[in-house]
Amino acid sequence: MTTVLHKPNKPATQRPALRLVKTTDMSRDDWLSVRKQGIGSSDAAAAVGLNPYQSQLELWMVKTGRDGNLPKLDPNDDSTPLFWGTLLENYVAAAYTKRTGYKVRKVNAVLQHPEHPWMLANLDREVMGAPNVQILECKTTGMNGQKLWREGVPEYIQLQVQHQLGVTGKHTADVGVLVCGNDFRVYRLERDERMIARLIELEQQFWHYVETDTPPPADGSDSAATALQALYPQDNCRVVDYSEDMEMNKAFADLLVVRQVLNEHTVLEARLKQTIQQRMGNAGKAIFEQGEVTWKRSKDNVVLDVARLLNDQPELLTRYPLPKNGRRRFLVAEL
Repeated sequence: MTTVLHKPNKPATQRPALRLVKTTDMSRDDWLSVRKQGIGSSDAAAAVGLNPYQSQLELWMVKTGRDGNLPKLDPNDDSTPLFWGTLLENYVAAAYTKRTGYKVRKVNAVLQHPEHPWMLANLDREVMGAPNVQILECKTTGMNGQKLWREGVPEYIQLQVQHQLGVTGKHTADVGVLVCGNDFRVYRLERDERMIARLIELEQQFWHYVETDTPPPADGSDSAATALQALYPQDNCRVVDYSEDMEMNKAFADLLVVRQVLNEHTVLEARLKQTIQQRMGNAGKAIFEQGEVTWKRSKDNVVLDVARLLNDQPELLTRYPLPKNGRRRFLVAEL
């Protein structure tokens, strides 16, 4: 069964997408290099600040070639979603054909918008001979990601698909997703002209950051924190004075207020937690109107006392060194 998430819009009159470069036999490194020339469909949500896994700042670092210090995903690491998503793509496409009867084929090219050259797209599959759908996007998700699919296609993937429809001029795409290895679903997304227009506007703003070599503002996400550590890995011992800078002084004052509120809430959380623990006593589980808690002892185990071992045999540190890069620590001192 196919779930339609958007009502059809009348397709815009648009020239077909350009084929920027063929991807047949292209290495992954070369493919990644081509992607730096513009905003791809999988970049769309991050470019407009709506990707839960990647910030604008991290994406900007990638597009401007500053990603050398960023953590790299190994496509051959079978413990990552990237590995399994790539491996299972063919199976998702086959399941889609079996479910719908529509044949699909790969599009071995990076596509480019005919009017916005920075707007690129890679399609998982092109749907053949179907009058009502032209694109198939293949997805897989496990237990950690399945909650994002409870109400249909997550927003960041909807943006990815609308970007594809915007680049190609097509009017409909199906998203086939394999959830937890045994739950296959198909969702239909119709072209949304207003969303595509807004996407183009916001993506162009992000691309202006890239073209002018201006970093976008950090957004408070883990991705932005990682990006800042990679962008500025080492301090130069210089002292900067912001005491006359109204904007920075306001930011610092707000930071102090937020830290105080967080501290108060941390103390309150601990007190409420202890109130429940004290009433539970030796009980291992408590049930409430809105949920439940468990309070159980973990299994006993034995760990290696590394400090004691190195104290007794200090030569082991030189025989089995494991270098660990330092990280900058952000410490706040209030006057």
